Amino acid sequence: MKVLTVVGARPQFIKAAAFSRVLRQRHEEVLVHTGQHYDVQMSDVFFEELGLPRPDHHLGVGSGSHGAQTGEMLARLEATMQRERPERVVIYGDTNSTLAGALAAAKLAIPIAHVEAGLRSYVRDMPEEINRVVADRVSSYLFAPTQTAVDNLAREGITEGVTLTGDIMYDALLQHGPIAAEKSDILKELALHPGGYVLATVHRAANTDDPARLGDIVDALSLLHEPVVLPLHPRTKAALLGTDIEVEPPVRIIDPVGYLDMLALEGSARMVLTDSGGVQKEAYLLGVPCVTLREETEWVETLEGGWNVLAGADAERILAAAKRGRPDGAPPPVFGDGHAAERMVQALETHHPPHG
Repeated sequence: MKVLTVVGARPQFIKAAAFSRVLRQRHEEVLVHTGQHYDVQMSDVFFEELGLPRPDHHLGVGSGSHGAQTGEMLARLEATMQRERPERVVIYGDTNSTLAGALAAAKLAIPIAHVEAGLRSYVRDMPEEINRVVADRVSSYLFAPTQTAVDNLAREGITEGVTLTGDIMYDALLQHGPIAAEKSDILKELALHPGGYVLATVHRAANTDDPARLGDIVDALSLLHEPVVLPLHPRTKAALLGTDIEVEPPVRIIDPVGYLDMLALEGSARMVLTDSGGVQKEAYLLGVPCVTLREETEWVETLEGGWNVLAGADAERILAAAKRGRPDGAPPPVFGDGHAAERMVQALETHHPPHG
């Protein structure tokens, strides 16, 4: 079977590495990088660290408005799919690369497999929500990471082609966590002590494009009065340049880090503050309390037992959530058993595309 996989953003590289490792044992894969994340620290380093095969096609689309970026991806992906003639197209998550891959394959009547199907924030003015809803609607294989995702799809009348696989990021974490523990020197380089700092990430447009929200988040980080490590996303860096917001100690800005260093930083943090879905989930899997800098989360399972708390961009709520005690015990195992990729490949092999 010939499978074309579309990636374009940092979380997708992580998921694709776990999937490709299993898929390529039995099938042919054509890996297409849209170029949505093109910075070396947001792209190239992930391919190197994860052992992800180099892309067969790099479309070089780069940044732009949602319409311009998605349109350019759609045109280039369509041409690539026509040239490669795959039997299946695999898309990941909720980015513009996901949407463009879904639309290009659907128009060409190629069966689509959506990894992370069924996630919902129920906030329709959030671009990622539109992307994931459309992707689910045109997909033949819907790989749901949790029972909640399965239930979300069922409420929308989507039951055919749905497989509860577990979360593929758990596959990646189990594979690369021990490697990170062995190879990452990031704590030593930054003179950090396990449990002695907070890790923060901010990148979503709702936070970076609103100076008031971004300012409140930065203020809250400073008011923690403890070391805060902030790997600065290019979008956030650009947003800060256009404001009078000052990031001051104890907040420490560093360049974006690779996957192994990020796992090391997450795993040794006292707490994680983030607006990233993937980082919320990794914190949960690593047993590190999290504060989500949004009013909702697609990963509602992380809220169980108090491991994750929604705080929006309100400084008081962020501080209260960040000062809370650590939950008792370990996070419940809601994200599967680390064998999601095997279930996905098996579904591709054994299930006839319901819409294909």
